[in-house]
Amino acid sequence: MLVADDLIGYETLMQDALRSVVRTALQQAASTNGLPGKHHFYITFRTHGEGVIIPDHLRARYPEEMTIVLEHQFWDLEVYADRFRVILKFSGQPQPITIPLKAITRFFDPSVKFGLQFEQPPADEARMAAGDEPSAPAPQARAEAAPVSEASAVVSLDAFRKK
Repeated sequence: MLVADDLIGYETLMQDALRSVVRTALQQAASTNGLPGKHHFYITFRTHGEGVIIPDHLRARYPEEMTIVLEHQFWDLEVYADRFRVILKFSGQPQPITIPLKAITRFFDPSVKFGLQFEQPPADEARMAAGDEPSAPAPQARAEAAPVSEASAVVSLDAFRKK
């Protein structure tokens, strides 16, 4: 049986929808009321992702990924359609950082055990678009989302794909 090519791009649509959850949560944190209750966020992102703006010493210290925490000590959080900007203290010094939503690999709110994990598209796709051959078969990108609790499991889109 032939499986049709996904010309709509459902994987990208799903990733974008899940990233909108992160954007909305950040917008709540940026509101005049701030984070409600005990909510706080752990946000992991690719430090070399396109559009990431962080100090050079942080990029050198975290060459692949970095996790920030938005809880009590963050300032001037600004949320845009495709990125957010915040001031955090590193070694006691306030530093502005900008993180595009597409650079985020994980988002977690431990107060309610809610997490999202994003897998980035394979780098081989970009090389193929440029006319180069892939170095190895590229795994399919997938998004996982689930409220994390003892009674739940992470839902993977792979479970719904035809093999």
